Amino acid sequence: MDPTVAEIEAQEDDLQQSLRSLSRLTLVGAGLEPLLTRVAEYAVLAIPGADGAGLTLLEEGRSDTIVATTPFVREIDDIQYSLMQGPCVSAAAEGHTVMSGSLGGDRRWPRFGSRVARLGVHSVVSLPLVAQDKVLGAMNVYAHAKHVFDERAADLGELFAVPAAIAVQNAQTMAQAQRLTEQLRAALEQRMIVDRAVGIIMSRSGVDEVEALQRIRTLSQHEHHKLVVIAQQIVDEAVRRARSRRAGE
Repeated sequence: MDPTVAEIEAQEDDLQQSLRSLSRLTLVGAGLEPLLTRVAEYAVLAIPGADGAGLTLLEEGRSDTIVATTPFVREIDDIQYSLMQGPCVSAAAEGHTVMSGSLGGDRRWPRFGSRVARLGVHSVVSLPLVAQDKVLGAMNVYAHAKHVFDERAADLGELFAVPAAIAVQNAQTMAQAQRLTEQLRAALEQRMIVDRAVGIIMSRSGVDEVEALQRIRTLSQHEHHKLVVIAQQIVDEAVRRARSRRAGE
């Protein structure tokens, strides 16, 4: 049955609301998972008949479900990626929208469809997330009933997927920048610890910087610990000795 004018207007209002919410997403102070969860939640609002959604990113050629709006979506996508077959895998690989209204009988994914149907989920529309001609992943929108999603639902989903892909790409970029910052900070802290240990050995033994560093490396090899772990032990021991001397004065 074709939707009424009122239903079409309501659907368009839902889409516009989702797009407005998407445009107001801020990356500042937000982690990757919470932000992507919001994108998936907006997809449920934007696509008529949706009961839940998941968002999957492609990481180094491997599919990873990052977020899901409800537990049943997580369970379904875990099945999909363990089998490496299903609508999201197809949508991401082929770069176009994939739909099914009867997963249990869909011959494209026989093992996936039969297992998901037993969970009471029968309809799906999977939309690739494409930004700058690159497929970032896919958005999976599920419904429990059969034949829930039609071409209009797919069209609305595709309209939503364009800005959603940009939001996802921005979130990935921000997360990568944050990870790099943390890695650089950790590397700097480790370097400072090693430098302090080198200085302690130099002051105790009268050796130069190269020899002091080599002594720490030798200890690291003999004790099968990382260089920074040995350096921290040297620093900690020096601190304990200094405190003991002060306490005895």
